[in-house]
Amino acid sequence: MENFVYETPTKVYFGKGEEQNVGKIIAGFTPKKVLVHFGGQSARKSGLLDRVEKALEAEGIAYVELGGVTANPELKLVREGIALCQREGVDFVLAVGGGSVLDSSKDIANGVANPDIDVWDFSLGKCVPQKTLHKGAILTLAAAGSEMSNSCVITNTETNEKRGYGCSCNRMDFAVENPELTYTVSPYQTACGIVDIAMHTIERYFCPGEDTYLTDAIAEAVIKNVMKAGKDCLADPENYEARANMMWASSLAHNGLTGCGRKTQLVVHQLEHEVSGMYTQVAHGAGLAALWCSWARYVYKANINRWLQYAQNVWNVDVDFEHPEKTIETAINMQEAFYASIGMPTNLKMLGVKETDLEMLAFKCSRGKTRTLIGYKELAYDDILEVFRMAYDV
Repeated sequence: MENFVYETPTKVYFGKGEEQNVGKIIAGFTPKKVLVHFGGQSARKSGLLDRVEKALEAEGIAYVELGGVTANPELKLVREGIALCQREGVDFVLAVGGGSVLDSSKDIANGVANPDIDVWDFSLGKCVPQKTLHKGAILTLAAAGSEMSNSCVITNTETNEKRGYGCSCNRMDFAVENPELTYTVSPYQTACGIVDIAMHTIERYFCPGEDTYLTDAIAEAVIKNVMKAGKDCLADPENYEARANMMWASSLAHNGLTGCGRKTQLVVHQLEHEVSGMYTQVAHGAGLAALWCSWARYVYKANINRWLQYAQNVWNVDVDFEHPEKTIETAINMQEAFYASIGMPTNLKMLGVKETDLEMLAFKCSRGKTRTLIGYKELAYDDILEVFRMAYDV
């Protein structure tokens, strides 16, 4: 087991009606003014923003609002948010939405607190924020896990780059998680969430590391249960228990718990960021579904025993000891069939990716052929390109 630091400072308020207490929660931070950050009009039409405003007003908390966050949160709106906060004297950011809103809020909070640094430099890895504003979240979509993670992913539409960075400043002070707020999430976005949640843990499962059987057991439970809960959500969108289990899985899958003791880099996420960075209409979860199986087929021979464990413990495939590769291929095929069954794409063509863009995607992912992605099988430029080609032709 590798050395690790496990940090989960985010306080979670989970359950029905918890968003109505957000005013009292924020009052504990004694803010001068709050930025309420959100996405589209659904937050207003659902009545959620009205409830948030009333909760803040009941505590005498001043606020300003900024909407417009898109599925892949954009740097230009982050910059707009930073400028708004500076003009208005904002010292607390409240995200109302899914992972895109939360990530945009994190970047705004970091940008305001570090005014002498270009906020995009954080995403490029040129520097790390040393301080941030207090911030919290009211979650409306179970998917990204940003409510408890230390990560932030932003898209620069001027350069078609989607970049993520991790640091303790990205941790939310609190997260309000009411599963009822996800009842109206569309089947497609629910399915994208299923993929993203599971993938946060699946990718950690295949990062280098040995003798992590407790972490493995937790990871396997998260993977299996989110797929079950997700299917139940698709069958009955207002199934509270299913929505609750999916929402809690979202938080556990990406707060670091399911990777303790392993060297973590979410490799398929790195591949997908290039796809949705170039094709901004691509939903993150859909991009992951289109890529994962091809990546799996390319790398599994580097650690047969690890993949056999996954096949047996997650997909309940009996091990064929004479032909172990067939066992693994069966499990990968089962996962691919699961994606198809929930309406997810299983190749890049289905997302509208052009074959002529594959080399550029690989070039960007390898940072101009200078970066190698970690794993039992490391991926340099040529490997990354081959995975993209496999995912295109599958």
